[in-house]
Order: sequence, then structure tokens, then C-alpha cells
Amino acid sequence: MPDKKPAPDKKPAPDKKPVPDKKPVPAKTSQPTPALLETRDITVRFGGNTAVDGVGLTMAGGQITGLIGPNGAGKTTMFNTITGLQKPASGQVLLDGDDITRLSPAKRARRGMARTFQRLELFLSLSVRDNVRVAGDILRSHSRKRFDLDEQTDRVLERTGLTDIADRDVSDIPIGRARVVEVARALMTSPRVLLLDEPASGQTERETEAFAEMLTGLAAEGLAICLVEHDLPLVMKLCATIHVLDYGALIASGTPAEIKESPEVIAAYIGTEEASHA
Repeated sequence: MPDKKPAPDKKPAPDKKPVPDKKPVPAKTSQPTPALLETRDITVRFGGNTAVDGVGLTMAGGQITGLIGPNGAGKTTMFNTITGLQKPASGQVLLDGDDITRLSPAKRARRGMARTFQRLELFLSLSVRDNVRVAGDILRSHSRKRFDLDEQTDRVLERTGLTDIADRDVSDIPIGRARVVEVARALMTSPRVLLLDEPASGQTERETEAFAEMLTGLAAEGLAICLVEHDLPLVMKLCATIHVLDYGALIASGTPAEIKESPEVIAAYIGTEEASHA
């Protein structure tokens, strides 16, 4: 897959203290899901401009996490930093507790990280099947693991609902389905973390519904998914946790209900009327 040059582009509510019982029994507390991917105080600068300012995010396995904000808020820059395409001025990226900040994009991919881009990065003259398969070719050439490439391709096509158009050229399918081809290609690497940059752009309502169902199924299999998306109803429906960026700073993190009620988020991004319909 061709490399993409990076383009410039809180706190969770504290746990409630258990109410003391008359009997000395241990208090029941809910533990947060451990983070599979974490960023700590990430700062990215382009010349004298700060694109990302001390941002800390967490993404848990088996959950879909949203990353939203206005255009130019720093969302894609965060994805570029997480995947190794952009070097941060300071801060850390951790995968399963290991510091991967200095690893190359290829090494991060081999550790289980995959992503899609805002712009489609597909081979238009190739079939859907061949576009998906090419990621497996690249993986197999750099991996010690042996696997049946055709079998893996068929499995991913079925998981993503692309079997019916597998033999059609990508140039002949709707853009909404082409977005799913990009996700399928990312899944060929068997990732643990999947970063999706505006994957629902250009999809019809029916395609978005099918796409949401697919992502829910992938998360149920244990995948950590992070979604950068301007379709707020979709984000609110799918995500367990949402992080909101504005001018490179993290202004809110929480559940969809908490984000919809956040004055900072309403003022910076959602708007009062939009929040009532999200």
C-alpha cells in the first residue's frame, strides 16, 4: 500500500465512592476496560504552529472509540502520529503497554496496527478481490507466519460483506462500497487496532447501516477500533467512548451522553440544535 504523507491538519468522570455498608463487606467498584492503545501528552508542531497540544487518548480492545472535532482540529495528525507517519515533538504512543513511539510504521503494523485514509488509496483497475489480496501479499512477504492467502482473502471478503462484488473492478463500484474495500484491506493484516479516517464518507443510508453492523461485529471479536467521522449520529450510536479535539487540544472525553451534554463540545463543534438530534 502506498505511504501517505502526513497532512497538518478530559478527563473521564471520576468513579463514585462506594456508599459504606453497615456490614464490613468489600465495596463493589466497576473497573474501566484496560487500554490496548494509549497516547500520553502527544504534541505535534509544524514550524511555529502547534497542531496537537498534549493530547492523551485511550482505546480499549473490543470497543469502538470516537475521535471527533471540527476540520483542522488535529484528528488526522493524531492518526499519523499513532501509526508512525508523523514524529511527535513530545509524548508517547503505547500499544498494549509497550512504548512504540520510536518504531517505524512497518514495525507498528507488524505489531497489529492498521488504518485507512480520508482519500481512497485503492487500485481502481484491479478487482475488489485483488485490492484486498494485495495487502496479504505484502504481509506474507514480511512475515514468518504461513497462511493460505486465498482462504484469508475469502474470509475477509465475507466478514466485510464484499463477496457479492469481489470480482468487479473497484472503478465500477459505488464509493460507499469502495470505503469498505479499504477496511477489508486493512483487516488482511489481522490487526488488533484499526484506525478509520472518515470511513462512512459517501455512503448511502443503507450502506451506513450495514457498515455500522460490520464494525460492531469486528469490535465484538476484540478489535480496538477508533473512528474519525463527521456523521455524529453514527458516532453516537457506535462508540463507547468519544474524545473531542478542538484547535489541537483535547476538550472532552466521555460517553456519547456525556459528550452531547458538554458545554465545551456544544460550543466548539456540535451546536445546540445538532446536539439534540445526535
